[in-house]
Amino acid sequence: MELCLLKQKMITMEKILDRSVTTRELVFGAALIACLTPWVSPPVALLLGLVIALFVGHPFLHLNHKATHILLQLSVVGLGFGMNAGSAFKAGKEGILFTVASITGTLLFGILLGRLLKIEKKTSTLIACGTAICGGSAIAAISPVIKAEEKQISVALGTVFLLNSIALFLFPVVGHLLHLSQTQFGLWAAIAIHDTSSVVGAAGKYGPQALEVATTVKLARALWIIPVAVLAALFFKTGKQKIKIPYFIGAFIGAMVLNTYLPMPVVSHVLVQASKVGLTLTLFLIGSGLSRQVLRNTGVRPLLQGILLWGLISGFALWAVIRLAV
Repeated sequence: MELCLLKQKMITMEKILDRSVTTRELVFGAALIACLTPWVSPPVALLLGLVIALFVGHPFLHLNHKATHILLQLSVVGLGFGMNAGSAFKAGKEGILFTVASITGTLLFGILLGRLLKIEKKTSTLIACGTAICGGSAIAAISPVIKAEEKQISVALGTVFLLNSIALFLFPVVGHLLHLSQTQFGLWAAIAIHDTSSVVGAAGKYGPQALEVATTVKLARALWIIPVAVLAALFFKTGKQKIKIPYFIGAFIGAMVLNTYLPMPVVSHVLVQASKVGLTLTLFLIGSGLSRQVLRNTGVRPLLQGILLWGLISGFALWAVIRLAV
């Protein structure tokens, strides 16, 4: 019996060793390595990922969500070592009114739009939460609270990620055309771009001060997952459900405090540069996860809700930062 088990293990090992690398894996690996170089910026990495998703296919799609989740959090914490706690908290304080007004307005308008467009209630709620707070992270946190089904989650994620990808390219161009200041662009990006990855990518391309403002305000918005999740549980009458709290925000704050009061220039520089590479890889993985199936599942009406909602919050936030001339 033991001899038979040993033979089976040996055969399994031989199969693993004999397994040849597929063309898809080679192309994916080459693109991944390219994202480690300084010649591939975050927007280009996202575009490269989309090309892989649509024309080659992601060979490790089942691991993609977990990889992007971990990599994004580590990258954001690392970026904290390049920021000053005082100026970052000042930026967060200035953005608090924008945060409260935009989240409340987006959620209410999103739910109203969902009813007008006759979109399934849970799908509509997930799209509204993803647009109002922090994209895929908010959808992932809210979906178990309202007991959303896999298809509803997939539609909401597809809608948010598609628009999020467009924002990464569009926002820096509009910002330069309108001559927005670093602070103005940082606030606008933090409020109007769905996902933290694209907020950081767009703001980092615009300038260091924009990156500091955008990251701080966006992470402050992410904390709203907790009260919104509680309200969603009451609204859908699902009872007590576990809420995913974004603990990495505490690590980000700790990194800023360390960099401000115990500066280590060489270490901080290395961590920040590594985090920027990590962010580029994150956007590549997000792009490569937008498969044809995800795009097909999105549907016209949920996409229309996402576009109208995004147009509202983008327009309002842009008007506000220009009007107040921050």
